[in-house]
Amino acid sequence: MEASSESYRLEQSTLKLAKGGETSIVYGIPSKVRDPATCLIIAHGAGGPMHSPFIRYFHTELARQGFITVKFNFPYMEAHRKVPDRTDILEGSYRAVIEQARQNKQDPDRIFIGGKSMGGRIASQVAATDGVDVDGLFFLGYPLHPPGRTEQLRDAHLYRITRPMIFLSGTRDSFAGKSLLEKVVARIGPNAQLHWIENGDHSFKRPGEKPAHTEGTQEALSALLGWLRSVQ
Repeated sequence: MEASSESYRLEQSTLKLAKGGETSIVYGIPSKVRDPATCLIIAHGAGGPMHSPFIRYFHTELARQGFITVKFNFPYMEAHRKVPDRTDILEGSYRAVIEQARQNKQDPDRIFIGGKSMGGRIASQVAATDGVDVDGLFFLGYPLHPPGRTEQLRDAHLYRITRPMIFLSGTRDSFAGKSLLEKVVARIGPNAQLHWIENGDHSFKRPGEKPAHTEGTQEALSALLGWLRSVQ
């Protein structure tokens, strides 16, 4: 299935998974791809599929800016289940998407991985534990800890990642206490950057804003674009 706009087109297909079954994957193909050809894989969070307004916004807007974009459903979301898959299935699915993106006819020179909340966390675990060769990682609201449980930090694996990273986070994000995330990013070192969305929540939404296409998501997109231009 294909859909088009003036500056990009969408190509949807299925991806066969190593442990059986298949899932949906959608490419955003710019009419003019940036040089070097750069692909961004954007994974969804635990509660919303790849077609959620948040993921759709970053997937299409980045494609409009000349980046090859990829979004996909984890198996549980493809099957319309509410409970996420086991960690090994989530990580295996992400690895399969990276491999397909690398072998795609667009032949990207660079691949960046990340996503919203859980999707970004799984990307980071893949990069840290499997040594997947990517050019950088981006986190659209990294879930540093469960809400209200700041003692349960999900940070140990982050210090093993040597590729450039950017954390985009709202100052009201209940999944990432401000001082805690600042300490984690400082400990990671110079390969990590942090951009705060003032008064933004876990989806960058500020009080009184509607959920989709908020000023917070626009600011996050702008910060991500600036970071991508700076990464050599």
